[in-house]
Amino acid sequence: MDRIQKALRKLSARERAAIKQALALLAAGKVCQLDIKKLIDLEGVYRIRTGDLRIIYRVSPAGEVLLLSISRRSEKTYKL
Repeated sequence: MDRIQKALRKLSARERAAIKQALALLAAGKVCQLDIKKLIDLEGVYRIRTGDLRIIYRVSPAGEVLLLSISRRSEKTYKL
């Protein structure tokens, strides 16, 4: 089981729904409706804030979105 699936299993149904909605908006290109920030010193890596949850993802040169992490905000959240 990969890291993303394991992180999703630990979340409540409401939190999983919020993550699913954020990812659907990202896939549809409606990024203006999301709280997105580029992470400093990491090329092509961004985070989406959904309450106290963070979705860390990378945009490849080909434009593909690759999920790196889904976690609650903590001191370790942004250490990839």
